[in-house]
Amino acid sequence: MQGLLANRYQLLERLGRGAMGEVWRAADQFLGCPVAVKLLHAEGPADAARFRLEAQTAGRLNHPNVVGMYDFGSDGDRLYLVMELVDGWTLAQERSRYGALPPRDAVAIAAQAAAGLAAAHQQGVIHRDVKPANVILTADGAAKIADFGIARFADIASGLTVTGKIVGTADYLAPERALGRPAQPASDVYSLGCVLHELLTGQPPFNGATSLAVVRQHVDDTPLPPARLRPGIPQPLSDYVLRLLSKDPSRRPTAEETAAWLTEYHRTPHQPTAPDAAPVPASAPVSPSPSPSPSSEQDGITPASDPHPRRSHRAARSRPRGHRRLASKAIFSGTGLALFAAAAALGTSLTSGNDEDTPTPPSSPATATPAPAAGAPSPLSAQQSQQEQGKGKGHHAHAHD
Repeated sequence: MQGLLANRYQLLERLGRGAMGEVWRAADQFLGCPVAVKLLHAEGPADAARFRLEAQTAGRLNHPNVVGMYDFGSDGDRLYLVMELVDGWTLAQERSRYGALPPRDAVAIAAQAAAGLAAAHQQGVIHRDVKPANVILTADGAAKIADFGIARFADIASGLTVTGKIVGTADYLAPERALGRPAQPASDVYSLGCVLHELLTGQPPFNGATSLAVVRQHVDDTPLPPARLRPGIPQPLSDYVLRLLSKDPSRRPTAEETAAWLTEYHRTPHQPTAPDAAPVPASAPVSPSPSPSPSSEQDGITPASDPHPRRSHRAARSRPRGHRRLASKAIFSGTGLALFAAAAALGTSLTSGNDEDTPTPPSSPATATPAPAAGAPSPLSAQQSQQEQGKGKGHHAHAHD
């Protein structure tokens, strides 16, 4: 459907379709600026009431990390909502392209999303469906929360949720929501924790064959620490994600506290839990450098797991063999010099008048010793004692080799 809506908004291109309606790129003929127009799929009075509630909710919010709402009205039997047109892409698309993000990038996005949620909570608004598809990223790095279509005011009972129906997405659903309890600001914080967990590790905290299986895990299971799933995630950040995912809503930080903590964390340099933890594109060959170039981070596909630890393991495993070869050469060289010195000393002793018929013991590189220093026992007695010791050492040296 293309045309002029309410004699003002020229519909140009459909950008997407959702459960409640479809979003169009449009032009405001009065102001001469681009806008986004959301049209309602009206299926009954409840849908219309929910759509009006979305307009009221969005109208109460004015924050740089929330998609702005400009107008609301109807054109015949069609309800529409005019919103800020954000030139960017969703966080879900970012995840699909890059996989797990570098911790610094993930923290920057989550901090802005937390700031947007904090502004909504201060106005008594709960989003109730925080997920990557509802976070829009702009070309200049800003993150904006969109689609308050299922949000409701915390201080009023909308009565729009169907009995027995849980509104939200299973992968990011707070435990109290899964148990059918009312949504609260802490529920949004839990969902944000799920999003941050996915950005860091490449997967949400829980996975299952069905949505019901995932919901049960949110209620009963303990999520694995992100630092355990992906090397290179700093331990303090991993611990904070687990705080956001606390089963007890009272143990979670508020959205405002989360935004402050993540913002401060992003400003402070942190060491990863393991070396070579910076992500590299999955299709790129392993580079000998310890970290990828900036272009590889921007243009490549970042995998959920990091190949660098395996590369470091191979390098560490090859180094001891090199040391053993060098050590073996040094041992044989030193042994040859010591054997030559002992033979020369023995020849000098025999030619100087020593008539004792003493057999010369067989020498072995593994049992030879250096020539004696001045004042030490004679070479002959030293070799005799060494011959006795060599009987026990020759087998040990052979077994070691």
